[in-house]
This record gives sequence, C-alpha cells and structure tokens, in this order.
Amino acid sequence: MTIMGITERKEREKNERRKTILNCARELILLQGVERVSMEDIARKAELSKATLYLYFSGKEVIFNEIGEESARVFLERLQPFSASGLTGIHALKSLWRSYVELFGDSDEMIIIFKVRSFLNPGLPFVSLEGESKSPYVDAILAAMKTIIEQCKAEGVFDPNLDSDMATRLLLSMFSHAVDSAARMPPEARKSPALIMEMAKYFQIIICGFAREGIDRASLDIMGFSG
Repeated sequence: MTIMGITERKEREKNERRKTILNCARELILLQGVERVSMEDIARKAELSKATLYLYFSGKEVIFNEIGEESARVFLERLQPFSASGLTGIHALKSLWRSYVELFGDSDEMIIIFKVRSFLNPGLPFVSLEGESKSPYVDAILAAMKTIIEQCKAEGVFDPNLDSDMATRLLLSMFSHAVDSAARMPPEARKSPALIMEMAKYFQIIICGFAREGIDRASLDIMGFSG
C-alpha cells in the first residue's frame, strides 16, 4: 500500500471512530438524559479509553454541540421546503405543522436539539431575543419560519402589524415546550393522539392570535388538515 493509501485509510478510520463516538453519545443522551452523561460513559460505550476519547473531543460539551447541530440540520431539512414551495403562507404553515407532528412522533432529532441546547445554555430559552443564537442551523430554522409568517402577512391572513421576529420565536418556543414535556415520556407515548391534539390546540390558539381582524377563523383550522 502506498503512503497516500495509508494516509487515506487512517483518515477514514479516524472519521469512522468520530461517528461512532457521536452515535454512542447520542444514544446515551436519549437513554440517560444529557445531564447524566459523562466522558467516561461515552468512552465505555464506544469501547475506548478516556485518553483516546480526548484525542477526538476535548470535552462532552464539544460532543453535545456537534450532535445538537446535526439534529438541527435534520430539522431544517424538513422545514425549508415549506418556505420555498410555492404554497400559500397558511398552507405552508399547516404543512409545517404536519411535518412537525411526523418528526415529533417518529424521530428523536427534536428532543436532541432542545435538550442539548438547554444543557449548553442553562437558564436561557431555546430562542433568544438578543440576536443570533450562535447556531447557524437554529438561525436558519428561525429564518425559514419567519419567511412563512411574513408570507401570511403579505397575503392578508396575519395582522400586518404583527412582529414577525417575536411571532417566530413564540412558535418555536411552543415547539420547545412540547418537546421538553415529551422528552420525559416513553417513546411510544409521544405518538398519543391525545398529546398530539393538545399540542394542536396550543398551535391553533397561537395562529389565531396572529390573524388579522375579520379573517375567517375556519381557514386557519389545522385540526383536520390533511394536505
């Protein structure tokens, strides 16, 4: 094997080990809760010594941040099509809700996002009023949601005086609260129709609060939305 081939193989092995470490840490977060996971736990699960683990990551905060960013990227991939789909604003918002419910029930990505960011930024909300979040993916999520809200305003569905930034943060904070509650439940309980309906009611109340005066509230209904 040439020197070039040896170098490529070592780099490939290094990348695979990084992925293994991140996957192990992710599993531990979902199993134990982010606060209880230690570098020793991660090393043990990845079948590495702590010394070897530290060669790849300087601390668990670095690991958690990388995991959180990847989960936010996955969430963003589900969100972006609705802000560039050619749908009306309210239809895009309803489609976003449907996608949120699907992701909420079938994926752990949102739990990872919110729990990791809560651990890394204790005492602070998921979305800050103080400008950028220091996460490019979270900022992109906010931007995509804001685009949909501003489209609803331009189409005369939402109050033209609605503060788009505050409205975006309110919606994402509602999602954050729901995810935080769900994270305390067994995975199978997160798909409970009663829980989904309760979340839908909160979402419906917020959307109606954004609506312009005189709008037909029936047009904002998401409960029976199917596509």
